[in-house]
Amino acid sequence: MSNGSVALRRPGFPAGEPVLDDPLAVRAYDDGPIWLRDSLSEDGIGWIGAHGGAGATTLTRLLGGTDIGCRWPDPALAEPARVMVAGRTNLDGLRAVSRALHALQEGRHPAGMRLLGVVLIADAAGRLPAPLLGRIRLLRSIAPVHRLPWIPSYRVGAEPKRPPRQLSRLAALVDAGPRQSWGRP
Repeated sequence: MSNGSVALRRPGFPAGEPVLDDPLAVRAYDDGPIWLRDSLSEDGIGWIGAHGGAGATTLTRLLGGTDIGCRWPDPALAEPARVMVAGRTNLDGLRAVSRALHALQEGRHPAGMRLLGVVLIADAAGRLPAPLLGRIRLLRSIAPVHRLPWIPSYRVGAEPKRPPRQLSRLAALVDAGPRQSWGRP
């Protein structure tokens, strides 16, 4: 998760065109003037994966928003200021979430970014072992934590007959209705 930004250039521009010196300067697709974006968008929600396979893409599919990947939102891309960090409930997933929250506490994130909370998605069916529950309690002392249960049908890309109530609560929290027929509009 870096805070670095890259100057973007539209493919097909002549080689003699001056290079964009400002890392936040992006040429509009209509070949019009260069516009600058130095703040995150106030629209929508961004899902940040604390690690690969965390579930950010699935949350984006189910609840809408922007799948930011395993990095901070980028102002140059007009990504959302409101974000949720997603992670799995296994040891590696919880460690990755801890690292992301530590980076936030140190201020290594874009200005204006607002963490709504952490979404922990079960990595397997059944109860969590005590050491993992202890790590979750620690995370709860730092940020709001929302847990989603193991949903076998999601593993094979199918929809459950009834979505878990935790998903409906999360949808209400992020102010987005689920995009499936089983949920709100």
